[in-house]
Amino acid sequence: MQKLIVYTALLLLFTTAGCKKFLEQPPDNRAELKTPEQVGQLLGTAYPQANYMSFFESASDNVGDKGAGTLENTNIDPYFFRNVDDNGQDSPEYYWDACYAAIAAANQALQTCNTAPNPSAYRSQKGEALLARAYAHFMLVTVFSKVYDESSAGSDMGIPYVTEPENVVLKKYERKTVAYVYDMIEKDIVAGLPLLDDKRYTIPRYHFTRAAAHAFAARFYLFKKDYAKVVEHANQVFSGNIAAVLRPWNTQYTSITYLELYARYARATEPANLLLIETPSWWGRNYYTVRYALTAQKRDQIFEENVTGGNWSFNFQTFTVGAENYLLPKINEYFVRTAINADIGVAYIALPALTTEEALFNRIEANAYLGNTTAALADLNTYASTRIDQYNAAAHIINAQKIRNYYGLNSLQDGILATLFSFKRAEFVHEGMRWLDLIRYNSPITHFTVDGQIISITPDDPRKVFQLPESARIAGLQLNPR
Repeated sequence: MQKLIVYTALLLLFTTAGCKKFLEQPPDNRAELKTPEQVGQLLGTAYPQANYMSFFESASDNVGDKGAGTLENTNIDPYFFRNVDDNGQDSPEYYWDACYAAIAAANQALQTCNTAPNPSAYRSQKGEALLARAYAHFMLVTVFSKVYDESSAGSDMGIPYVTEPENVVLKKYERKTVAYVYDMIEKDIVAGLPLLDDKRYTIPRYHFTRAAAHAFAARFYLFKKDYAKVVEHANQVFSGNIAAVLRPWNTQYTSITYLELYARYARATEPANLLLIETPSWWGRNYYTVRYALTAQKRDQIFEENVTGGNWSFNFQTFTVGAENYLLPKINEYFVRTAINADIGVAYIALPALTTEEALFNRIEANAYLGNTTAALADLNTYASTRIDQYNAAAHIINAQKIRNYYGLNSLQDGILATLFSFKRAEFVHEGMRWLDLIRYNSPITHFTVDGQIISITPDDPRKVFQLPESARIAGLQLNPR
């Protein structure tokens, strides 16, 4: 009996130990993050791998009806200010999902950084994760909520701000206010930026370097109308010769073919690119072939004249396939086949999410509102020196009198802003950035069709806010009003 008791006890001991060891194992083959390098690899997926250009540009005033062209819901529905009936790549729903996937990666990285036995070794990874989380949430609140307005941000519906990894099935989230989301974004930016270490990156342009983080902060504070902080952060993007880090449209770009320009525009070695994000997208083949795109009338409106009196150096290409298609060689597609001999696959682009040009424009706008007109004019002239054909500083100078004469405005501040938005609209055509200015300034927008339809949205039209996916409603989130 005593032997039986001993044998039974030993059996229970080994069984219990075996069960404990089994239960301590991960339930699947997921990778465990055990080193800073592994966290850094995970952070490569902490950027929204989706493209907003299609629905931003199609909703903006940069496009018109060509009367023919490729038919895509991600182009048609935004042009008519309808909810986009598509959940594939280049759609708002795809962008929503990609942003939260990026946030999930950032949160998983942060959890490892915060619980590591040697957290100081994860310092720069934590900084990148915080900036990546802030960026994805900022883009979500910009697309799916009303633009920040200090007087109403405390009551306007925001988006869920997720700060920890999901560990339950169908976790419930709520839409807090735009003010709350902005507070959380700012908290992450302020905490993350000092931790960044540019030397850690193999290819810096695909990560939040300090320059990219400052450029993002400048955009964030521009939306918040904190102009002093816009200037503070934009100043940190530049050092030395600013013109040298802007795209050389009137020098080097004029001596290369449009195919070479395609390859160069979103290259990681191009100094103007501060943050690139690789994303599945058909926009590289669609941005000039879709029906609602840059027309001859829009091209002339945007590019025909400017305050300098000179001509733009932008290298336009024209193709006629069913309709006149006008394009600047920007969005270059990289097609990955599902197999070597397959005709199907996935198209990718490198999206220039943050650039030196945008940082410069943001500083100009902020300085205009701060009354720093001399600084704003200096930056406008620097930009023009890289964009005007056969630029001559004396002939093409931008000054107060020239601005007043060109726009017929007495206010120099208003004239600087008019010049800025004229330049900015031309710079970012095809890229969707125009939409951000239209919503920031609550501008009315009118679209026309070749058969005589007029589709307009007023300044306070709720359709300026893209609708949440149906999956969000099923999960319990309140949809945007229509």
